[in-house]
Amino acid sequence: MFGEKLKSNMRHKEEQRIVKGNERNLQYTLIRKSVKNLNMRVKPEGVILVSANPLVSAKYVDRFVLSHENTIIKALDKYEKMKQNISKPLKYESGEKIYYLGEALHLLLETSKIEGVDKFGSFLNLRVKDTTDFSKKERVLKKWFSKMQREVFFQICDEIYPLFQPYGVKYPLVKIRAMKSRWGSCQPSKGIITLNAKMIAAPREAIEYVVLHEFAHFIHPNHSKDFYALVESMMPDWKQRREMLNSIV
Repeated sequence: MFGEKLKSNMRHKEEQRIVKGNERNLQYTLIRKSVKNLNMRVKPEGVILVSANPLVSAKYVDRFVLSHENTIIKALDKYEKMKQNISKPLKYESGEKIYYLGEALHLLLETSKIEGVDKFGSFLNLRVKDTTDFSKKERVLKKWFSKMQREVFFQICDEIYPLFQPYGVKYPLVKIRAMKSRWGSCQPSKGIITLNAKMIAAPREAIEYVVLHEFAHFIHPNHSKDFYALVESMMPDWKQRREMLNSIV
């Protein structure tokens, strides 16, 4: 059975469609563009996007989506698993996965008089005097993450800043805190950039994009065409980097 039209957006030439696959129904967004080939991508938040020329029939696009059912399902399941792992409250037990710079690290508990955290390979060794003390384990690990956030975020700011020096941008005051709805913010008049502490779970490339994005607001304090043109001139793959953030919840 081919696609059922759910709703359309004429202004953006978008249409929500659903097709019945062998394993599950697949809902996707059909975007009409002046393109030669059909293009499909699965975004980390679980959205399926397909771009097609207006001359291509919707049923043909449906068949195209169904022909890639296995690939789509693998991608959807992968992103869903990542979200569950990242958002699941930690119990601070050996074997748990903790995301750091896009890598899933396995937590190892160790009884030690010298408390702290060590990263080696794909493991994160949490050393505490009492491995049954939940509050202590939480404090020690959070202290380590706070340290790494400062090191990583400030280092990236130092690397990105030279791109903006020719524009007369002064080095800003960089703040780090947990934010619910933004990865970063910029206050051009005050010379302040604030970065979301949760980004430490994202790949470094994604953090670099957010930092550059916020620095660009010192030149264009808006999201105009000029703003995105500047971002693209400095980081051509910014869209791909931005999508990496969507799996961090």
